[in-house]
Amino acid sequence: MRTRELKRWLERLVSLTPHQRKHVKAQLQYLAGHDAVTTLFQERAAPTHCPGCRGTRLVRNGQADGLQRFKCRGCGITFNGLTGTPLARLRHREKWLDQAKVLDEGVSVRKAAARLGIHRTTAFRWRHRFLTVPREVMDRHQTGVVEADETYFLRSYKGQPRRLREATTRPARRRGGHASKRGLSDEQVPVLVVRNRAGQTADFGLPSANKAGLLAVLPNAVTGDAVLCTDGSAMLAAAARQLGMEHHALNTLRGERRRGAWHIQNVNAYHSRFRGWLERFRGVATSYLPNYLGWYRALDRNSRTGAHASSLLTLAIAA
Repeated sequence: MRTRELKRWLERLVSLTPHQRKHVKAQLQYLAGHDAVTTLFQERAAPTHCPGCRGTRLVRNGQADGLQRFKCRGCGITFNGLTGTPLARLRHREKWLDQAKVLDEGVSVRKAAARLGIHRTTAFRWRHRFLTVPREVMDRHQTGVVEADETYFLRSYKGQPRRLREATTRPARRRGGHASKRGLSDEQVPVLVVRNRAGQTADFGLPSANKAGLLAVLPNAVTGDAVLCTDGSAMLAAAARQLGMEHHALNTLRGERRRGAWHIQNVNAYHSRFRGWLERFRGVATSYLPNYLGWYRALDRNSRTGAHASSLLTLAIAA
């Protein structure tokens, strides 16, 4: 539109009714959100291989809905930068930055749906699409002084009545709820959290809290020359000994919190913050627990680096 045409168009705004102005405002907000997300995509590096045949002979093939399309000379398929990412084929792109903001704030599904103007099932689906990549992004092979400790979460089938009937005979309980047995049992899901003094964090769901489960994940979490600090867990001590790692164990049952430079206050504080943050959801289904662990890791990383909420959208399309 030329400047003269724009000026005439703006002069006619005063003749619009309040209802018409509301529609114009909504359309401008739609375009602003759409353009902002498109700009994020354009800043990404162009794809280097075909999502179909993995070939590298790619050429530009026009644009659609503001996104550059590509064509593979090998298999002939066309695709854009979203193809192969968790956000492929999701609609309402103009609302994705707002979705990143509600993730940053950690609001409930219902509140997110109300704010975004979408159905709550759509808000739930968007949440877990956005968390597909953060679930896998963690700081592996940590070095230096690394603290490790297990934490346990109540096994839950929230929103999954069919799975509940198939997996157990217990009746459904109120959201959150409590275990029927005291102490640790198969009602608890063990998660190993590993965090070094620089704040790098990784967590791993364990099939069972035993040495074999720890040995399956510890080599991915820490390097062989790291110094491992734990509580008095015999299983962690045995796993560290078998891996040949320097290990310092604190007898927390007798009140030992620190021994010189050795402590696990960093990882315990992380446990406490995560559990406090998780309480707002009144329990989460165990099948979705890795998503929530990845979600909080991303929030913790952003708080340390000062990253904007839009980084959660960038991360979601990083696949």
